[in-house]
Amino acid sequence: MNKRYQKQEHPQTSYYAATVNEITDYPELEGSISVDICIVGAGFTGVATALTLAERGYSVALVEANRVGWGASGRNGGQLINGITGLAKVQKQHGDGVADMLWDLRWRGNDIVHERVAKYGIECDLKKGFVETALKPRQVKELEEYADELEKHHHPHPYELWDREKTRKMLGTDVYIGGLVSYHDGHLHPLNLCIGEARSAHELGVKIFEQSPVTGIQHGARPKVKTGKGQVEADCVVLAGNAYHRLESKHLSNLTFPAGSYIIGTEPLPEQIVAEINPLDLAVCDLNHIVDYFRLSADKRLLYGGRCNYSGREPSSIKAAILPRMLDIYPQLKDVRIDYEWGGMIGIVLNRIPALGRINGNVYYCQGYSGHGVNATHIMGELVADAIGGTMEKFDLFADMKHFRIPGSQWMGNQIIALGMLYFRLKDRL
Repeated sequence: MNKRYQKQEHPQTSYYAATVNEITDYPELEGSISVDICIVGAGFTGVATALTLAERGYSVALVEANRVGWGASGRNGGQLINGITGLAKVQKQHGDGVADMLWDLRWRGNDIVHERVAKYGIECDLKKGFVETALKPRQVKELEEYADELEKHHHPHPYELWDREKTRKMLGTDVYIGGLVSYHDGHLHPLNLCIGEARSAHELGVKIFEQSPVTGIQHGARPKVKTGKGQVEADCVVLAGNAYHRLESKHLSNLTFPAGSYIIGTEPLPEQIVAEINPLDLAVCDLNHIVDYFRLSADKRLLYGGRCNYSGREPSSIKAAILPRMLDIYPQLKDVRIDYEWGGMIGIVLNRIPALGRINGNVYYCQGYSGHGVNATHIMGELVADAIGGTMEKFDLFADMKHFRIPGSQWMGNQIIALGMLYFRLKDRL
C-alpha cells in the first residue's frame, strides 16, 4: 500500500487543523455491512455526494483512510470560486447547445455551499466576495471580457470591475493593475465546512468510517469495498479519493497527478493593517498560470498560498518558499510573525477537465479538479448522485471527454507536467 495512504491525522502545522470546530472520531470499519451506495474518500467530493444521496433517501456508507477532510479538502486556500476547469473544451466537444447549461453549472457549487451552510447551521466562517487580479494589460482585457460575459448572462449577483487606482486602494498594493470582484464567490474555513457537511450527512443516516484504508474492490452486481478489517457491499460504489488514492489502477492510473500547494498563516494582523490591505475582507487570486492566492481568516490572519509544485517534490521549508512571494505583494508585513505553514496535494488532470466516469457500470469515479476544488467537488457530487439515480445528461458531458494518459510511471508523468508548467511560468513573466 502506498505510504501516503496509511492512517494519518490532520497536519498540526495547519491553521485549519488548529482552529477546527470539531475533532472527528468516527469508528473504523469492522465486519460486513450492506448499503445502497458506498463512497470511498471523505473529502469534499465524497462528503458532498454522501449528503446529496442521503437527502434523496439512499442508505450510504462513507469510508475514509484517515480523517474527514484529511487531504486537500481540509488544507486548501478556502476560496469558494465559481467555475470548473476545462469548460471551454467541454463546450467545444458538445456544441454551443450546452453553453447555457455549463454557465449555470459553473455557479452550482457556490449555491450548494450557501444552501447547506444555512440549512444545517454549519459554522465555517463563510464570507462573500472574491477578486481576481490582473498584473498585466492582457489580463485586464481578460477581466473586461469576463465582465461582459456576466452582463450577457444577466448575472443576478453583484460584481464590480476595478481600475488600477481602485484595486490599489482596496488591496493596499501597487502590484495589481486591475480586478474583478464577484460577490457570489467568497471564502471559508474548508475543514470546518467538510466536517460540518459530514456531520449533517451522519445525522441523516450516513455510516461514516475513519482510519479505514480501502485495500481493493471486488466487482460484481453488488461490488464489495474491502478494508483491512471489514467490507461494504453496495449496489454502487463512488471513488472520491482524488490525489491520494491508488485504487483501480487498470482504469485510473496516470489519469490524475498530484501537485503540491502550500500556504502560510501570519499572526493576527492589527486593524489598521487589515484596513489597508483588505478592508472588504475578500478572497484574492491573481490571473497568472502559476497563481498566488490569499485571504484573511476570521481572526484576521493573512493566509497566503501559491507556488504550486508539479514535480512531486515538497519544499524543505514552506515558509521560505512562500514568504518572499507574500512580501512581494505586501512588503509592509516584513516584521509580521508567521504562525502556520502547511501544504498538501491537489489532483491535476492534463487537459484540466475533471475526470468522471464509470467502471463496469456501477463503480463511479470523480477526481481531478486542478485547483477549483471547493466549488467543483460540490457540483460533481451532485452530478454523480444524479447519475446514480438515472439522470445522466450532465454527468455524461464530462464522462464523454477523452483524457490523455502519460505512459510509464506516475513520476514520469509528474516530470512532464513540471516541464509543461515551466512554459507557463515563463509566459507569466512576459
